[in-house]
Amino acid sequence: MDVYSIRKKFRTLYKRDGVVYTSPGRINLIGEHTDYNGGFVLPGAIDKGMVVEIKSNNTDRIRVFSMDYDESCEFGMNEKDAPSKEWAKYIFGVAREMEKRGYKVSGFDAVFAGDVPLGAGLSSSAALESSFAFALNDIFYLNLDKFELAKIGQATEHHYVGVKCGIMDQFASLFGKRGHLIKLDCRSLKYEYEPFDPKGYKMVLIDSVVKHELASSAYNKRRESCERVVAAIQKNHPKVKLLRDADMDMLREVKTVVSEEDYMRAEYVIEEIQRLLDTCEALKNGDYETVGKKMYETHYGMSKLYEVSCEELDFLNDCARKNGVTGSRVMGGGFGGCTINMVKEEKYEAFIADAVSSFKAKFGKEPKVYDIVIGDGARRIA
Repeated sequence: MDVYSIRKKFRTLYKRDGVVYTSPGRINLIGEHTDYNGGFVLPGAIDKGMVVEIKSNNTDRIRVFSMDYDESCEFGMNEKDAPSKEWAKYIFGVAREMEKRGYKVSGFDAVFAGDVPLGAGLSSSAALESSFAFALNDIFYLNLDKFELAKIGQATEHHYVGVKCGIMDQFASLFGKRGHLIKLDCRSLKYEYEPFDPKGYKMVLIDSVVKHELASSAYNKRRESCERVVAAIQKNHPKVKLLRDADMDMLREVKTVVSEEDYMRAEYVIEEIQRLLDTCEALKNGDYETVGKKMYETHYGMSKLYEVSCEELDFLNDCARKNGVTGSRVMGGGFGGCTINMVKEEKYEAFIADAVSSFKAKFGKEPKVYDIVIGDGARRIA
């Protein structure tokens, strides 16, 4: 990220200097579709994110310039002042959510840019929300804790962008810690850091460049399947409120009661929650071979049981296995996006070359490749 260019633009536009903050995108190593079932996720902040230079301007107006879109936007602080530009809604929403909570945010000037690849499932929107939330909290001395900042980012998505997301993305962006992943309990919101230092391995995302066109309707259907299975299990086990509370024995008891499809969905979720716990145990022992094995198991479950993969992602996963990649799976909700791969350094170049060439030969387009390193969360940098 070119901080110099951001600072130069800020000075050109506003004739002064501000303060510079950054907040990262994130990956999720394992634990997909577990969040709304009360399970765990295992995200980590990455070395790509958003950078914002910002300064209060002693007015009631917000003036922001996006380097990536090469355009500016100015708006007020009231609900009726909501900007029409999509990217500006995130910034307006963060300011409004702070005001709604009784915290005073006045006008400010800002310039921002990012190197989180858009549409790759790395949560560029959460990085944008978190960078502004962290910055506004600091420059206006609001004394909000990072948990509240994450909730502000989530509420921005809900109320100003129209995305009913969970809290994982904003949480990882704010709480990230170099050399660690975050085991987040989606039911209690308790968390702990898990060591992640895969020496001799590289982490790489391969973007299928397939868009998530089916994602929202299919996502809702998957949730409904899980809820129907919980309702069936509750008749025998009243204390079960979410699939997190169930085990495979409980699921087998209702096999003749629920549909085959609903059974498969629940089987994936119950196994995935256990896989994440097994992965955390392996990380504590530095056992990255087991971590990789669990990643492949997740991909199989997402493809065959939860049925949220697609031909392109299955192809990339097969390519990883063929090239001796230690671990590979679809990352995110599915129906497109990336595979996340943990590959030994000596196998990296051959794997990437084969993945790119064979994918292009089959699908007529090149996948995008993003190397990632686990880094720190939101912070002031200048």
